[in-house]
Amino acid sequence: MTIELKENERLDELQRNGYRIIQNPKKFCFGMDAVLLSGFAGAGRGTKVLDMGTGTGIIPILMEAKTEAEHLTGLEIQEESADMARRSVCLNNLQDKIAIVQGDIREAGTLFGAASFDVVTCNPPYMAGHHGLRNPEEPKAIARHEVLCTLEDVVSQAAKVLKPGGNFYMVHRPFRLVEIMVALREYRLEPKRMRLVYPFADKEPNMILIEANRGGRPQLTVEKPLIIYKEPGVYMPEIYDIYGY
Repeated sequence: MTIELKENERLDELQRNGYRIIQNPKKFCFGMDAVLLSGFAGAGRGTKVLDMGTGTGIIPILMEAKTEAEHLTGLEIQEESADMARRSVCLNNLQDKIAIVQGDIREAGTLFGAASFDVVTCNPPYMAGHHGLRNPEEPKAIARHEVLCTLEDVVSQAAKVLKPGGNFYMVHRPFRLVEIMVALREYRLEPKRMRLVYPFADKEPNMILIEANRGGRPQLTVEKPLIIYKEPGVYMPEIYDIYGY
């Protein structure tokens, strides 16, 4: 299928099923965190998945390739990103499997209704208002800082749209781990699985992958560390597997 590329847009290969994605590097491009989340999240046969804050649709597209989910929905507030995501879905002939909805994470429960999904994923803005320097370019600021939604917004809405027993998957920063655990517990999303991501074996972790279950019993499994680089410029074998190289 031929899809029109707009100014500053490019096509990137995803190394999965021949899929490609439209991105605009002047706005925002997906990072490794989205790819790692797509590898960490699970979606069994017949499940319905919602990706909140989907950006250009990277997580639904990768999860369609990696899982047996029946249908995936990407929710994105920014019109330009949602438009790129829709065109990427069409480019890969995935219109029957993936839907892109333009809307606000804070209204997910209203948009989709309670208990509508078996799985919810989210790669949210990491920085609260007092953390770090805010990017002056609005699309990047929205992606990185809690401009349009907070951690509590993400967790509370995930809890609303998840079916009882459904799973929530999120990638975030370790320095906010206490906030994350408190928020999950507050909305009855019980933390079940956690994995810390390290750039190198001798460095501090810079990402955290978390799975929580709606209404689950208390029991958290901390998985072995995920190391990104064997040496500068050379990924560890597991990273190559996740990317599909």
